[in-house]
Amino acid sequence: MNWLTILTALWFGILTSISPCPLATNIAAISFISRKVAKIRTVLLSGLLYAAGRTLAYLALGALIMAGLLASGEIALFLQRYLNQALGPALILVGMLLLGLLQSTASVSLVGAGMQQRAAQGGIGWAALLGILFALSFCPVSAGLFFGVLIPLAAANQSIIILPLVYGIGTAAPVIVFALLIAFASQRLGSAFNRLTQIELWVRRLTGLIFVLAGIYYSLLYVYEIPIKLW
Repeated sequence: MNWLTILTALWFGILTSISPCPLATNIAAISFISRKVAKIRTVLLSGLLYAAGRTLAYLALGALIMAGLLASGEIALFLQRYLNQALGPALILVGMLLLGLLQSTASVSLVGAGMQQRAAQGGIGWAALLGILFALSFCPVSAGLFFGVLIPLAAANQSIIILPLVYGIGTAAPVIVFALLIAFASQRLGSAFNRLTQIELWVRRLTGLIFVLAGIYYSLLYVYEIPIKLW
């Protein structure tokens, strides 16, 4: 596993965090963190705890899935033989989601909404739990990026810990940035958020286009066995 693979997992996490559905949960987290804006230490600690909880959730879920996949010899053999074939269609579907060509408002949460509300109303000690709960709430884009892209990438590199961990850090990165802005430059928070929402659409579209093109390439090469040289 090289640095490019690690940076790719980090980028998938960042892209997840600024996609519409996860961005909404991160905005809720920022609101929770900024309740005591006058206390810089509390704001920073809340942001770090939230980020730690979110990272831990993805790490644990990814490690459990990867441990199960790699522990079974038959599954590992199946992945080695058919992973590249499955990756092409998966990339195309995720790319279409990012481009808005596939519309779905469905979401799946591995925890109840009531627990999320109680965590959001709690004190600083609930920040980590809030991160865990929000991380386990999947919408089509976040589910596609995590299960459809990150898990196959981790399986291809036999990475039980590193890639899920880096992905989790990526999903929490914007909250950490905004926690710092709230603590030290709250007057710039509005302009920073406006810029984030402006670039999110174009970043998502560009990444979606790259995913579709990469999916077509993988499908032609591994499904239809058409040899293609990129250079």
